[in-house]
Amino acid sequence: MKKIKAICCGYYGKGNGGDEALLATLLQMLPPHITPIVLSGNPQQTQKSYGVYACDRMNTWQVLQALKEAQIFIWGGGSLIQDSTSAISPLYYTGLMALAQKMNLKTIAWAQGIGPLKRPLTREIAKRTFAGTNIISVRDRGSAELLSNWQIPFSLAPDPVWALESSPVPGLWDLPAPKVAITLRQHPLLTPARLQILTRALIDFQKATKTFILLLPFQASQDLAIAQELHSHLGEKSQILQLENPRQLKGVFRGVDMAIGMRLHSLIMAAAEECRCFGLSYDPKVKQLMTELDIPGYELSQLPDNSLAISTAWIEHYANGEALMPVQIKALIDRAHIHQEILHQL
Repeated sequence: MKKIKAICCGYYGKGNGGDEALLATLLQMLPPHITPIVLSGNPQQTQKSYGVYACDRMNTWQVLQALKEAQIFIWGGGSLIQDSTSAISPLYYTGLMALAQKMNLKTIAWAQGIGPLKRPLTREIAKRTFAGTNIISVRDRGSAELLSNWQIPFSLAPDPVWALESSPVPGLWDLPAPKVAITLRQHPLLTPARLQILTRALIDFQKATKTFILLLPFQASQDLAIAQELHSHLGEKSQILQLENPRQLKGVFRGVDMAIGMRLHSLIMAAAEECRCFGLSYDPKVKQLMTELDIPGYELSQLPDNSLAISTAWIEHYANGEALMPVQIKALIDRAHIHQEILHQL
């Protein structure tokens, strides 16, 4: 079969473990006759990590050259089209998609989590851009409902990271057991007061359960300072574990008994590895996942101001909570492969 080139456009090369996991899954699912060109914030690191060609996502000349060479343009997963964190970001992605459409590339919006779209202008641009896209898959019911309201056809399937092949983490089994993984990130809802409450709850939880706390920064720029703060209180009963390889990041949860996480992909990875999960939702996408999988937790905006109530809830889930059943996980992984099937339509 003739080799063709596909541009993979996402939040890649920015040190975000969830987005790197989406890229790793996309590359895993691409048909063998498609050669990827990855738009990256760190092209050298992306090329080294995945063995693919990458170019600077902010270099206009490089991006235009890639568009001229390619036959396919892929929005590669995640919450690319949302304006809650930035009004500029969705304009960047929709602008590239619109340019690819104008240059007659075959276009696909792959595994999208659309929204929130709070600004009328952003919403209208997103609607027009999705309407001009050849193939669309989304990862959640909120995105599906939005496209349905716009009368734009799509496929719905669980986040593709469910199907990411995980890898073992050297040295993980040498750390004390049992282990509990914590993933917190900077966010306006995680105020200093709330972080202090969670810190006290975590200290009490660790004392009660005698667990070893793994602090997992998914994105160093947003997570590492919080992990260091928690580590300063937990001391030798904890360790910060920074991993760049998304397959290993998922593999961590094989050796973890429970995960407490804000980040969507920390909960997906943990649940996929049969780990009990407790969510701290800062975003509708996290709340949707918690609702769909019956994951206990709190919305950060409604976090109890009593650390004892939180630590008691964690202890109860650690002692009596259940992970997803293997049959549930298999069903989610099987359905996540719908994202792979639509790539074969290209």
